[in-house]
Amino acid sequence: MEERKQSVRIQTSILNAAEKKLLVWIAERLPRRMTSNHLTFIGMFGALVVALGYALSTRDFQWLWLASFGFVINWFGDSLDGSVARVRGEQRPVYGFFLDHNIDCINEMMMFGGVGLSPLMNIDITLVVLALYLMLSVSVYINAHLKNEFKLTYGGMGPTELRIIVILVNTCFIFIRPLREFLWTPSLLGHALSFTVMDIVGVVIALILGIFYLVNLIQDARYYAKVDPRKK
Repeated sequence: MEERKQSVRIQTSILNAAEKKLLVWIAERLPRRMTSNHLTFIGMFGALVVALGYALSTRDFQWLWLASFGFVINWFGDSLDGSVARVRGEQRPVYGFFLDHNIDCINEMMMFGGVGLSPLMNIDITLVVLALYLMLSVSVYINAHLKNEFKLTYGGMGPTELRIIVILVNTCFIFIRPLREFLWTPSLLGHALSFTVMDIVGVVIALILGIFYLVNLIQDARYYAKVDPRKK
């Protein structure tokens, strides 16, 4: 197989510089028997823990602690698998790209599914957010192939910052009862609707993801039209 060039990772998130140093420090101290594949599946296990924590929060909001702990496990595995490969000089660009991003899709499906099963967010809104997130991910993967650029940051936010925000939100729901009990019941075209706090947040996130997707779609379409002009 023809050797594939590693995509340039575009990551300009708030915590990126400090996180890189931490990941390299951890990677240099991990036992050699722990491989990148092990870490990828530890990240997958973390996503399963997240989903379980959210699903069990229908019984008691204290289970959100488990979901938050799952995000920590997911960060450990998902962030370190590539770092370990780079530190050890064991990168496998083709296999790594294939495995990592397929597992990412499975992880996202599990985590969003858990949120949809929780009392926090209506599953319809959850699935819309998931669909838009995956659409943006597909755009990133296309550019990784065509531009050799892998964009990980939007609006100064990367996966690590998002995990931290979600953990803080979980903590707020555990301790602040009015957040859990809030219910907005507007009427639309004669149909009664009900929105929790997280439903409203989910709608806002969906709008933001939709805007990011459309802006990137227009910008990339203009770029590729210049790279590949119409034949006269």
